[in-house]
Amino acid sequence: MRPRRWVAGGGVVAVLAGLVVAGTHLVPARARTAPVDARGPSAATATVTRTDLTTTVTVPGNLGFGTARQISGGPGTATWLPRPGTVVRRGQPLYRRDDRPVPLLYGGTPLFRRLAAPKTVGRDVRVLADNLKALGYRPGDQPAPGQVIDVPAGEPATAAADPTGTGDAAAGKAADPIAKTAAPRAPRATLRVKVRKGDAVLTAGLIAAVRRWQNDYGVPATGIVEAGDVLVLEGKVRVASVAARPGSPADGPLMTVTGTTKVITVSLGASEAGAVRAGDAVTVTLPDGDTTPGEVTRIGTEAQPGDENAEPKMIVTITLAKVGAADRLNAAPVQVDILGKTREDVLAVPVGALLAVLEGGYAVQIAGGPVVPVRTGLFADGLVEVAGPAIAEGVTVVTTS
Repeated sequence: MRPRRWVAGGGVVAVLAGLVVAGTHLVPARARTAPVDARGPSAATATVTRTDLTTTVTVPGNLGFGTARQISGGPGTATWLPRPGTVVRRGQPLYRRDDRPVPLLYGGTPLFRRLAAPKTVGRDVRVLADNLKALGYRPGDQPAPGQVIDVPAGEPATAAADPTGTGDAAAGKAADPIAKTAAPRAPRATLRVKVRKGDAVLTAGLIAAVRRWQNDYGVPATGIVEAGDVLVLEGKVRVASVAARPGSPADGPLMTVTGTTKVITVSLGASEAGAVRAGDAVTVTLPDGDTTPGEVTRIGTEAQPGDENAEPKMIVTITLAKVGAADRLNAAPVQVDILGKTREDVLAVPVGALLAVLEGGYAVQIAGGPVVPVRTGLFADGLVEVAGPAIAEGVTVVTTS
């Protein structure tokens, strides 16, 4: 049987951890029972300890208010725009179009159509009803999910009299002046629409609430809401920058907005981001050296192109556990330590104690004793999880000085 050989030396490399090999040399294998001092009389020692190991990835990040979103308006002219740093809440104008305020409403479905016809059903109607209620305008009761609503399918049909059978209603009218100019109205066609969960119906009560709101807001109280009359976003926003001036077309880029809570954004490679989960704990180091805990709250779903020959990047958002930790800063570069995998109550030795076996695997040398094979686990903070027949808590092993 070929004798095993161990790779030893100052700064032995753990391949799984991606560390760098430094100053390695080959040592012939000895009998398992014979002590081998591969590092010489000055070799340092370390004790096998029982501990918890957690991996940490340190990356640069940016403190701010999160990723900015561009806002564009509808047809018309922008006649007023807010200043950067302005916080806009529900019901407050985000800008003015043709000197008419365009208020902010909260929701996940934008108003994409004209809301005018009674019994209109949809999620956009729900956004309107919920916001009016939150602003103090009671919209009345709503049909329950599952209820069927008879919705008019369109304008009533009309038919001109044609007693001549020629298809020419005017000719028929001339031939028979007694004939009526139009036949009786045909029955209005209807559609039966089931109200789904998350829908609302444009009821008479909701239309009346719209009129009261419009009257108080200083716009014509028509009870009709056009798609461009309001802007629907997920919540209150902070104006990050203004891209237009009063007099600019309102249907172009007007401004960018962010959330109002300070967060940390980190750009990670797609493979790195795949190892991060919402809820992972992090430690943020601020520019003055202070540290504060945080938590991963969102992992982007859109990959951004990286630098040349670099993998695409994902934006990871981190929320600070202590809201006041960065009150004095609106924007700043920070350092983020993201905690990854954890192994509890394991045996560990310094990474420098590992000997890489040429045939594969690792070993350690017992101080004053033999070289013994070990199974490695998690690498973290300069330590490595080890296990093996000769490995127990308190055993002394040779390591780098």
